[in-house]
Amino acid sequence: MTKWLSKWLRKIHRWIAIPTALVIPVAVIIKLVGDPKLVAAWEKLDKIPSILMLFMALSGAYLYLLPYIVKGQRKKRLSTLN
Repeated sequence: MTKWLSKWLRKIHRWIAIPTALVIPVAVIIKLVGDPKLVAAWEKLDKIPSILMLFMALSGAYLYLLPYIVKGQRKKRLSTLN
């Protein structure tokens, strides 16, 4: 299960990183330009960068901790065999 989840989560994490890297600078530029029509249009989509960053943080934390999780599972499996 961990191997399957890790494989797909890595792929999703990589593909979500691309729009995240594009949307955040666009949001900053839109807010700095200050054109009222553009800012009003962006207000409807303002939650997208936050949601992408939240997903990136959660999936990144899991991928960071994955080697430690696998190591713990391996130790538990070896201790039950002995």
